[in-house]
Amino acid sequence: MIWAGAAWATAVLLRHGIEDVFDSSLQETAQRLLPLAVLDIVGREDEDVAGQRLGAIRSHDELLTYVIRDDKGKILLRSHAADLSVFPPYDGPGFGRTATHRLYSEEALQGTVRITMAEPLAHRAQVVRDVQIGLGLPILLVIPAAFAAVALAVRRSTRPLRAFREQLETRSERDLGPVASDELPSELAPLASALNALLRRLRAAFEAERSLAANTAHELRTPLAGAIAQAQRIRKETTDPQIEQRAADIEATLKRLTARSERLMQLARAEGSRLRLDEMSDLRATLRAVVDDLGRNMPRDRVSLHMPADPVMSDIDPDAAGILCRNLIENALRYGSQLSPVEVTLDPDGLLTVSNDGPVVPPEMLAKLADRFERGGTSARGGGIGLSIVSAIADRIGSQLVLRSPRRDTQSGFEASVKFATASQSRSTDSS
Repeated sequence: MIWAGAAWATAVLLRHGIEDVFDSSLQETAQRLLPLAVLDIVGREDEDVAGQRLGAIRSHDELLTYVIRDDKGKILLRSHAADLSVFPPYDGPGFGRTATHRLYSEEALQGTVRITMAEPLAHRAQVVRDVQIGLGLPILLVIPAAFAAVALAVRRSTRPLRAFREQLETRSERDLGPVASDELPSELAPLASALNALLRRLRAAFEAERSLAANTAHELRTPLAGAIAQAQRIRKETTDPQIEQRAADIEATLKRLTARSERLMQLARAEGSRLRLDEMSDLRATLRAVVDDLGRNMPRDRVSLHMPADPVMSDIDPDAAGILCRNLIENALRYGSQLSPVEVTLDPDGLLTVSNDGPVVPPEMLAKLADRFERGGTSARGGGIGLSIVSAIADRIGSQLVLRSPRRDTQSGFEASVKFATASQSRSTDSS
């Protein structure tokens, strides 16, 4: 806009300058012709010859025409292309203007010989227009080219900045590692360094928090086990029914506290440790081990396991996969119907689905079940962090915990599913 405004101001100044140049040329021509015309007229032998028209030496467009008259308006001399209709009556020396011509008049011999020069205004307008086009046309071509060049230069120079932004956009809230900033412009390098320093401080704070939870849960194991043993010993040694009942209540409370500390350790691991390994393992073995371990304390028909015949290989840490599977199955056993088995299905593509029969969970409650200490409004005992542990592990492995109620193709029950990355999917990702 500044460029265009400057060009417009230049065009206005040029127009006024060109007008001045044309006026000066008109005046100079009249003042040069008048003395010559006076000599010609005075030296004529035949004074009766009037309105003499000068002939053209060569054919040409006559832009400047003139008429020489006496003080009575009689035409004494005129140029060969002079059109008398464009010359108004003489009204004194100086510049004048009609609708079509710019005029200049001058006189000599005490006003007895008068000359009037005429120049078409269309000629002046054409010259001004040619100059303006010559000035504006390059601008019309240069400005788009300049825009394209600037856009290309800015796009190239901001490419590292866009890559830096994409790194931040694609990160999860638990990825607090340093952001690569080697290709950033020098002006933005301090900003990237400050951001990485902030990420380091946040990572240290979160690791300290997770370490506190894990260490606290770990340190509670031994005293809790000792307290449970003491409560069991009291139950065996006493003959008082009330004392035995109190000891049983204490034992049950301590066991729940032990299970809660175990869940806290699992949550700390899900949020802080590395969950994807360099080697592959069979998810079927992990799932079978979890179901067999749970089967020691429940009837065999409580869990119905369905797995493919071929191995389902994945780089997920088997311990993390086991924690995820155990929490899903225990959640289904705890909150599902006791009259129907829990269905556990592992598909060849790594999709794990755990479903159980029971009442339908309302949608507003279903949306909050993965939050910590949310127990779905039931009376069953539990810490309310099982699904939050599953959600944390799923998020860390690049998957998502999907909850449905009712189950697919039914009108009741609850279903949870998590997609594990398998060996075939890892190969396709690497090739792409």
